[in-house]
Amino acid sequence: MVECHSLRCCGDMFAPPTTKLGFRHAVVPVGRWGGRRSGRLELSGLRPSLLRIQAALPGQESSPESAKRCCDSSAPGTSSYVLSTVGNSTNILWHECPVGKLERQKLLSQKGCVIWITGLSGSGKSTLACALSRELHYRGHLTYILDGDNVRHGLNRDLSFNGEDRAENIRRVGEVAKLFADAGLICIASLISPYRKERDACRAMLSDSSFIEVFLNIPLEVCEARDPKGLYKLARAGKIKGFTGVDDPYESPLDCEIVIKQIDGKCPTPKAMAEQIISFLDNNGFLQA
Repeated sequence: MVECHSLRCCGDMFAPPTTKLGFRHAVVPVGRWGGRRSGRLELSGLRPSLLRIQAALPGQESSPESAKRCCDSSAPGTSSYVLSTVGNSTNILWHECPVGKLERQKLLSQKGCVIWITGLSGSGKSTLACALSRELHYRGHLTYILDGDNVRHGLNRDLSFNGEDRAENIRRVGEVAKLFADAGLICIASLISPYRKERDACRAMLSDSSFIEVFLNIPLEVCEARDPKGLYKLARAGKIKGFTGVDDPYESPLDCEIVIKQIDGKCPTPKAMAEQIISFLDNNGFLQA
């Protein structure tokens, strides 16, 4: 029996039988797990034909023995890994997987991307994010919302609202959004994110033009009149310092993909705003793999 604890090295060497399941006729491998607690896939439970190498990697032997050596990191002659240093993290290794972004996108029948909604407090970012997620869900697309307040309930609960922590808040959300996009999801991030530098840094995390910046361009006086959380009132009274739009600046995007603004002095409905973004996604091929 060949037991593989990490299929990243030999995933392409074995082609498991497949079947069609209910999620958009997805083709998935059929195998047998070695036990609830073992976390090991028993290749011996598959058809005997699996022991023939169906798609040998270039320059490698095509035999079950070579596959076993490939799976065994302690085998003689195993290639040395090149470790990296990233920031304060040393001796780390990036592990590739035979199932990549393209395969996940094909499974979901959509292209992973990040829709970054930016604007003043009270401009309607969270409302738009929920409306957009609902409309895409009705059309059969998988989304996830990263809301500025929500992430501070968990992932970013250790961060304050000073300048350094606000920058770190945006960076973390950008990294998580990148992972969702890589998973093939349409990730909707809704944050004030007032500074161009931080927004541009998040854009730079995605290398294939899948960062879609949406500027919710609603005037300050409208946002302050709404004041759904009562924060503008507290800021005007001096009880909140560094509040965007009051005593801290908001830097409007200079070259974003989508701008949503008032028409004849009236704000579009959440559904209309969502439709504007969906039209962009459809026209740019994000709603099909």
